[in-house]
Amino acid sequence: MESRLKIAGQAVQPILVMFPLGLFAMALIFDTANQLGGPSILGTLAYWNIVAGLVAGVLAATAGAIDLAFVRRADTKRLGVLRTLMNMGVLFLFAVILMVRVGSPDRAAGTGLYLLEIIALAICGFGAWFTGQVANGRTPAFARAALGNRGY
Repeated sequence: MESRLKIAGQAVQPILVMFPLGLFAMALIFDTANQLGGPSILGTLAYWNIVAGLVAGVLAATAGAIDLAFVRRADTKRLGVLRTLMNMGVLFLFAVILMVRVGSPDRAAGTGLYLLEIIALAICGFGAWFTGQVANGRTPAFARAALGNRGY
């Protein structure tokens, strides 16, 4: 899939995707330290990492949607939509985590939110792996099934 949004010849969307991945991972690291008894500022830092990750994620999703709009092949478009749905699901989960954390005075995550954050980051990592597989021309078996198993 050829990217339409480029800066200095480089595709914008793969660059933008790295920001929410890193910010969400840092939020999990800060929350892990907070769960293990660290200072309460760590919960606040994790909260603001999630805020920044959501902003960066919306920018990356917008760039991905623009690229997806110009795809002509139906099978490639289906893979792009599958990838976009996974990424939007992760953004939705982190948005829910953020909304629940707003009510906490120190913005810290409880055990349930912490586990949801781990699940969301695991889905995020799976989405990044899946995108790498598709970009390298290897379509995983579950994606072939989503395409109708037509040998793509």
